[in-house]
Amino acid sequence: MHRLRRRAPVALALLLSFTLSSCTVLHKLLTRPRVFTRRGKVVPPGTPPPPELNATLDDLNTRIANLYNAINSFQAIVQMTPSVGSVYKGKITESIVDVRSFVLFRKPDFIRIIGQAPVLRTNVFDMVSNGTDFRLYVVDKNLFFEGSDKEPAVTSKNALENLRPEAFLSAMLIRPLDPATEKAILEDDTDEDTALYKVHFIRTAPDGKLLLARSVWFDRLDLSIARQKAFNEKGEIISDTRYLKWQSYNGVMFPSHIDLNRYIDGYGVTMDILEMQMNKELTDDKFVLAQPEGTTIRRIGSPQTGGPQ
Repeated sequence: MHRLRRRAPVALALLLSFTLSSCTVLHKLLTRPRVFTRRGKVVPPGTPPPPELNATLDDLNTRIANLYNAINSFQAIVQMTPSVGSVYKGKITESIVDVRSFVLFRKPDFIRIIGQAPVLRTNVFDMVSNGTDFRLYVVDKNLFFEGSDKEPAVTSKNALENLRPEAFLSAMLIRPLDPATEKAILEDDTDEDTALYKVHFIRTAPDGKLLLARSVWFDRLDLSIARQKAFNEKGEIISDTRYLKWQSYNGVMFPSHIDLNRYIDGYGVTMDILEMQMNKELTDDKFVLAQPEGTTIRRIGSPQTGGPQ
């Protein structure tokens, strides 16, 4: 009996050791570490994800304002890749031909974009706006469009005919908060897959309803702007723009890769900046586009269509 009693603690210790060992093995089998991804790249298992930066709503609004206020004008050479379709239509077809373009901008809202064909470098289109009205010359169609910047695209199968200066302007220049018409709220969207701050800009409709006007997304790894989305009164996405490769041009930060999608209008454009002259002086004549002789004019937003002039 004494032998059995002396062996009992040993047996109990062995049993507990076996049980704990089994539990440890079972725990390892039934649990595994969550995989983190940052900027689309998987963080190696066992490696902590890069630390996120912290910012307040005021910090982020100030960041947008500083980026916008630093730009007075620019002249850039841009490689554009157009596409037709949208996620709403279930199909997007990207052009295999890149269009080299010259983009000129001057505050407050003057913009001109001249697109050239590959190799020959002849003009494909010429588009200009003063912030209120726009003009667009599509060379191969011998068409000259003019109308208000507020008019929607004509949803033509020819993506060039759907271009509007305002679409490029709002994508390339992220406007700061307008306290007279907007209110901003902050969302922290951080999990194992993303690390983002989203600043949502809310406006009030004439009937008093609150509407989401746009949202600006910040990458929490460096607080650079990663995306901007704009919405209509139905909550549909008017434009969705992604920003990559922010660089300093003459001391001013600007994204060298811009991916613009206009889902309702049915087209998109990817822009890669090849050359940039920031805050270059641009005179009024740079933003004048006269209707070429012999072109057919189409007035957007008006039933009148003129013949060759």
